[in-house]
Amino acid sequence: MIQRFIELGNGMGDLYELIELGERMPSRVDRMMALHTVTNDRTITSLVLVMKPAGQDKFQALYICREGIPNPNDQQTKRYDLFKQLAVTIEKEITELVVKPSTEFHEKDLYYQYLVGILRMNKYIPPLQ
Repeated sequence: MIQRFIELGNGMGDLYELIELGERMPSRVDRMMALHTVTNDRTITSLVLVMKPAGQDKFQALYICREGIPNPNDQQTKRYDLFKQLAVTIEKEITELVVKPSTEFHEKDLYYQYLVGILRMNKYIPPLQ
């Protein structure tokens, strides 16, 4: 199984696109995640929809709004409330993890490889086959 992050943006207007994906394809949403981190002395969160592969495909999409939402444990926001509302609507729990910030990686692809490794190690996504 090949997993790939598809970055929609940092969670401003693109969060609505993430919500729309979940609403339009609730049967394909495998997991919802909130990845918490600290960068520049700010606690921020990335929101992720982990999708089930389509058909017999060996590709799994992980849609992400990267590091644009204030950490909901520190500051409640309307944007995170929308994500929580989606979780209730499609009957999914939000898995929360603390991860390194993307700024610690020289390239964005390395950051996403790091996240895939963390998610595979914790069995949130299937291993490479």
